[in-house]
Amino acid sequence: MTDEIVQRLQRIEDTLAIYELIASHPPSADTALADYTASIYMPDGIFDRGESLDGAQGVEAIAAFILRPEHEEAIRGGLAHFAGLPLIDLRGDSAIVTSYLQIIMLDKQGERRELANHGASTGYRIHRVVVNRWLLERHTGRWKIRSRTLLPVDGSDAPRQLLARGLSSVLKSQN
Repeated sequence: MTDEIVQRLQRIEDTLAIYELIASHPPSADTALADYTASIYMPDGIFDRGESLDGAQGVEAIAAFILRPEHEEAIRGGLAHFAGLPLIDLRGDSAIVTSYLQIIMLDKQGERRELANHGASTGYRIHRVVVNRWLLERHTGRWKIRSRTLLPVDGSDAPRQLLARGLSSVLKSQN
């Protein structure tokens, strides 16, 4: 194979691996699988939820984050993380990923409705939508999270700027 084909194949493999990494977040968060969470962060990783919510630094603290009683309560209450398709800016052994995440919860006060062939439900409500900026690094052949910043889509400039930075990075890498 030519060098160009090898490079293209590596880019495809990296993109798929990053898609898988980002797609793993919702099931790992919604099951509180701390061992998995620990396996995908760098030892000195950062989980930043902006100014209004606490975060964590270091793989042990990040993994412990989803073991909190409050998180278990949210899971038992019908928590579901729903991720959008990520925008990936590959840079060799590092990548910047920009994505949306919806935090959905069972609406226990909602009106019970029947849906043909799907049973009855009180429905769900979108609790929050956030913008994510993931800084990834290849570590011993595997993509891991160096840092993740998430900001609520609340009408402020910060999440919009985070999205714009992701798009600008991708545009620059295409030129």
